[in-house]
Amino acid sequence: MPWLRVHLRVDREQADSIADALERCGALAVMLEDAGNEVLFGSTGNDEPRLWAHTNLSALLSDDTEPSRFVGDVVALLGMDTPPTWAADRLPDQDWERAWMDRFTPLHVGGNLWICPSWHAPPPPPAVAVILDPGLAFGTGTHATTALCLDWLATNMLSGSEIIDFGCGSGILAIAALKLGARSAWAVDIDAAALAVTCENARRNDVGDRLSTAIPQSLPACVDADIVVANILADPLIQLAPRLSRLTRAGGVLLLSGMLEQQAAEVERHYAAAFSTETRIRDGWALLACRRSALNG
Repeated sequence: MPWLRVHLRVDREQADSIADALERCGALAVMLEDAGNEVLFGSTGNDEPRLWAHTNLSALLSDDTEPSRFVGDVVALLGMDTPPTWAADRLPDQDWERAWMDRFTPLHVGGNLWICPSWHAPPPPPAVAVILDPGLAFGTGTHATTALCLDWLATNMLSGSEIIDFGCGSGILAIAALKLGARSAWAVDIDAAALAVTCENARRNDVGDRLSTAIPQSLPACVDADIVVANILADPLIQLAPRLSRLTRAGGVLLLSGMLEQQAAEVERHYAAAFSTETRIRDGWALLACRRSALNG
């Protein structure tokens, strides 16, 4: 099938945050280029790239994407007053997804935790490897918000914990927690397709027997957890504050991510009455690690 490519011209200071937003809004791959079209890099990674004063971003999308709506979603996510200059074109049928996947290698995300594509041998113990193939869906560990959550999970004691991954996407956070020693996990998402992908990923990682899935409205009222993770967006985190707070047990931790650094204070304000909060920042994105008082039922 053909593919849609959206080009945006941005300033150096905007490039990283807009590239992240393109991926969160559904881009299969993002490339940064100079004015002479020399490719600087083509996927998220740990390298620190040198960016030009004016940078061209190219986002690869499925052909049925409406480009103006896609750019509008990016602008809304970043809270931009004025959209960047952009244009779109169509590309002929090529195996772009496979070419992108071929660039993936095992990714160290914190502690002993690695995310490993199925075509690579996992690192030897004591490494803990989550087997996950990148694809069109967000949630492979490369984005800063997912990496922040994974790093927290990998560097805290999870043994015997019960987990809720609210807005699970690929299930990467719930599966990582289970492989790191959590006793059980609920994966919750509004998208039934995401739940099906999560179940398949859990099966491939031999944790399917400890993972349950639900759409939000069918999550049993009695369910709560020691650790609740919600890697979504700032506005839903604010709207869901009463529910996510109720899902977190006294003495438990609520991990909130998916927000830009400048949105963190407003999100935190909606949880401050019940939680003490530690903020972590990576590449302009924020994680709020919110601990509920053991006396706060």
